[in-house]
Amino acid sequence: MGKVTMTVNGRQMTAEAEGRTLLSTWLREGLGLTGTHVGCDTSQCGACVVHVDGQPVKSCTALAMDLDGAEVRTIEGMANADGSLSAIQQAFQDHHGLQCGFCTPGMVMAAAALLKENPKPTEAEVRHYLEGNICRCTGYHNIVKAVLAASGQDVSGLGIAAE
Repeated sequence: MGKVTMTVNGRQMTAEAEGRTLLSTWLREGLGLTGTHVGCDTSQCGACVVHVDGQPVKSCTALAMDLDGAEVRTIEGMANADGSLSAIQQAFQDHHGLQCGFCTPGMVMAAAALLKENPKPTEAEVRHYLEGNICRCTGYHNIVKAVLAASGQDVSGLGIAAE
């Protein structure tokens, strides 16, 4: 058991971790940041995606000890400084990109990484990028629409699910 320190959502945070403690467990149990969801524990579903040093990472596959000193951004750190929803979060709300909400934190984090890398993706590029994130409720159409809307693109004429 040892202490692990990371900058999480802009704040330096420290919590205990064993060598086998996963980043997702460290965030949820060590820091109380429960927005990062764990759906499968096998790196298949993507519900646990966070950003580590600016890159999307499935936190159920990363060891907290290995990331000592890293900069981590979780879904709790996605809101604007005034507490309002980020453009991506607002687009998910506006375009019904969620139902049960379990996959939503990972989807939002993956979408943020995509839009950082590719600010104006096509529908096909969004679908391809989100292949590592599973949603059992929405059918993905409105998630894709939300990501495209968050990129500033007009989604009113898209042939995907209506609002």
